[in-house]
Amino acid sequence: MVKRRQSVRPARKAKTRTVTAADHVLPVQRAPVSLGRRFLRICLTAAAETLTEEGITPAQLGVLVNLSSVTGTPDLDQNGLAERLGVARARASQLLDETDAMGLVVRRIDRGDRRVRLLRLTPNGERLRARLQSASIDSQMRVFSSLTPHERELLFDLLVRVIEANAHLERAGGAGGPHQSATKAKTGRRSPAKKT
Repeated sequence: MVKRRQSVRPARKAKTRTVTAADHVLPVQRAPVSLGRRFLRICLTAAAETLTEEGITPAQLGVLVNLSSVTGTPDLDQNGLAERLGVARARASQLLDETDAMGLVVRRIDRGDRRVRLLRLTPNGERLRARLQSASIDSQMRVFSSLTPHERELLFDLLVRVIEANAHLERAGGAGGPHQSATKAKTGRRSPAKKT
């Protein structure tokens, strides 16, 4: 039997290429939950870039905006603030503790109901809101730079219409599905939350 002679060739070098940001972009799924989550992350990241140097989060700025005498409603209670922020009452309480510790919010007893605490900004809170709000909005609006002004306004109009038409589905906290409240009504207890 004749053995074949194998030629020894030098191994080819693998072509190297530069990894770009586009290589890390996940494909966009045209599903409402997927689009909503990704859009929210993009907007929050854009807002956070402006606020990080000040040591404040977008959610904390939301508290300042909503309690401001200029842009919001001072003397809201915690439940009203939670509703405006679209968060659970426990999260609103946490945000109030954080902003109170920073000297930005004060709580005072409601004369009509001593169990209720009314919330308003301190002068420092009002100054910080005034300084940061427009910069935060500008950074968020840069997210829409790929759209024409007309497209941007159309997108906002459509989002507002969808949100208003489905307000009954909006729940503070946002976890779980609509089946939970129906199950609780039938059985008197909550069904376990499903992770999505």
